[in-house]
Amino acid sequence: METLPSITGLVVAPAGPVLISLYGTRLAKGSPSLMENLLGQLALLGLLAAVLAIVLVGEGAPFSSLGFRGLGLSTFVWGVGIAALFVFGFGPIIMRVPGWLGLPGFEEPLGHLRTLPPWYLILAVVVGGTVEEILYRGFAIAHLAGLVGSDWAAAAIVVVLAGIAHGPLWGWAPALTTVFSGAVLTGFYLWHRDIAANILAHVATDFVGIALPVLLAKVRTGRTGTGSDGVRDQ
Repeated sequence: METLPSITGLVVAPAGPVLISLYGTRLAKGSPSLMENLLGQLALLGLLAAVLAIVLVGEGAPFSSLGFRGLGLSTFVWGVGIAALFVFGFGPIIMRVPGWLGLPGFEEPLGHLRTLPPWYLILAVVVGGTVEEILYRGFAIAHLAGLVGSDWAAAAIVVVLAGIAHGPLWGWAPALTTVFSGAVLTGFYLWHRDIAANILAHVATDFVGIALPVLLAKVRTGRTGTGSDGVRDQ
């Protein structure tokens, strides 16, 4: 039977990212400052701190209850391997799904993100990937399983909830692709129970898709002396 702290966590963990995503959507309609974007990352970290407090203090459970097994070669190999699967195999396919459906894809939200400084994008993919994995895979699956009586049923709920959390900011067609990728990450977690590997895979994949193109563009701009408007700097 779930305790009051556990039930509170089950409300906070899935609902928090949705509310933060809605906040980000509101900002995206204007010209959000770097500080406003940083506040969104701070909110995610606050949400993570709240869930960790629920687990460690409210429930008196150890870090291992969230899937932390310690860092080892296995964690690195699995994390990098899953990231490679997403970047070179699965990812390029699911990125085409919105276009196949005749719906907007990732272009507009990525275009906004790529106007931000590279260091912020690196911070965002690290914070976002870490928080999402701990909240959804590490925390929510185990606690939902206690309510519904099945790890797989809990996992299915978590995959859908995580997809919904991406909808307000990314758009609902791109959010559908996160359901597919989230199913892969969730299936791996149920099999291997190594949240650190999940975090590594998630962060590495987002880094390649979001931050790395901006970093490479900055390098090319620096080499050619060309500004973002295509005019050569004097």
